[in-house]
Amino acid sequence: MNEPTQFTLTELSALVELPVRTVRYYIQTGLIAKPGGQGRGAHYNREHLNQLLEIKKWQKAGLSLERIKTLLQEGRDGVPVPPPMPKNRGDISVCSHIYLGDGIELVIDPQRADLTPELVRALTAGTIQLLNHLKEHDHD
Repeated sequence: MNEPTQFTLTELSALVELPVRTVRYYIQTGLIAKPGGQGRGAHYNREHLNQLLEIKKWQKAGLSLERIKTLLQEGRDGVPVPPPMPKNRGDISVCSHIYLGDGIELVIDPQRADLTPELVRALTAGTIQLLNHLKEHDHD
């Protein structure tokens, strides 16, 4: 059975279970490639389908659309793009502040570091373990 290689916007949206409006937004913001053709003749292919599936996967993992766009761009160009950093007064960066002991705090920006919640927990556990090890050997 031959699978279709081209899709309409409605078909593509149904395949990835996203509203047509969301797919249009992703095209407008450059998250996914523009369709072939124009207007009613616009068509989408497997590349568009794969891009949308990647976006859904990374959103489920907790990444922002801005970070996902960076990751998709890396995939297209093969050149790593550094994650965006706050540049202007008023820009917001959400960080985790992890208390390790008196005067010791670990600050992690999971988005910029490209860490999943599981990796943040593993990093924290490893840091606590290392800190305990260093404290034990400091008394020798």
